[in-house]
Amino acid sequence: MLLQIHPVNPEERKLKIVTECLKDGGIIIYPTDTVYSLGCDLFNHDAIERVGRIKNINPKTANYSIVCYDLSHLSDFVFSIDTPLYRLMKKSLPGAFTFILKGNNNVPKIFKSKKKTVGIRVPDNLIARSIVKMLENPITSTSIHEPDDPDDYISDPEIIYEKYGNIVDIVIDGGFGNKKPSTVVDCSDGSVTILRQGLGDLDSNA
Repeated sequence: MLLQIHPVNPEERKLKIVTECLKDGGIIIYPTDTVYSLGCDLFNHDAIERVGRIKNINPKTANYSIVCYDLSHLSDFVFSIDTPLYRLMKKSLPGAFTFILKGNNNVPKIFKSKKKTVGIRVPDNLIARSIVKMLENPITSTSIHEPDDPDDYISDPEIIYEKYGNIVDIVIDGGFGNKKPSTVVDCSDGSVTILRQGLGDLDSNA
């Protein structure tokens, strides 16, 4: 299904279709403030494995992120963070950043890396955040790109639907996406290290 959702005023009826799909173990492709992403319910083990099969990656070694509505439930998934880091995240999010933090035991085992870290995203995109809010728990995020080129992101939802419509349950059309991914910031060891410079500019938020 290709489902158009208004990027500024997401229709509640359409959001409900998406969240019911996620609750049933469905896979969606949805817009963020950077690139389009594959997603599923964070707590659905089978759905996470299915996402891995779609991207031909092992969920245990994949770089999935957790998409949250805001930072209010941060402590549900990561160990305590110090005040300066929290201030930095609060200043930067919602925004085009993925913050790598130490994950706690609430993060599904299949989802955590060997380093026991997890990526946290609060995208500046109303569709993505509204889905999470209505679902009442986070969803996963792993970017959509051309199969032969992981650096070539697909920004046109209609082209995404042509390529993936037969293997996912819903492709959300929220307008053209960006071609640049999020900036990945590793804060798992107490320091702040940019692992990948993407769309987000951390210096302007420091």
